[in-house]
Amino acid sequence: MSLGNIFDIAGSGMTAQSLRLNTTASNIANAETASSSTEGTYRARKPVFAAIQQSMINPDSQGMGFGGDSGEGAGVRVDGIVESDAELQMRYEPNHPAANEDGYVFYPNVNVVEEMADMMSSSRSFQMNVDIMNTAKSMMQRILTLGQQ
Repeated sequence: MSLGNIFDIAGSGMTAQSLRLNTTASNIANAETASSSTEGTYRARKPVFAAIQQSMINPDSQGMGFGGDSGEGAGVRVDGIVESDAELQMRYEPNHPAANEDGYVFYPNVNVVEEMADMMSSSRSFQMNVDIMNTAKSMMQRILTLGQQ
């Protein structure tokens, strides 16, 4: 793996964590939205990630760097966003404007505590990728100054 590949890997991680933060924010924003039916109720969403192999990023690379292209991971991609199949919350609130004919209101299957933990985790992962990029940049700048002395 060359030093330049680090930017691709960290960049794909930042993109993935940014999407994870957005879906988590959407889940928290919709945590208390009410509906009169299960079909219209918001459901928690989670991104699905998959590893990208080096050959997918750069098919022309022929063993450059440390050990060549041995199938090691070279980043992450988002395969999609799935809705949670956890049970919705059904509350008896007959005076609620969104109550159905039986007096029940349906709330999303969003656990705010889990979402906050997920948000902190994705935020820290994003920051780690930023730190990796900054370190790689610093290393490249030091390499350029080696011949100046």
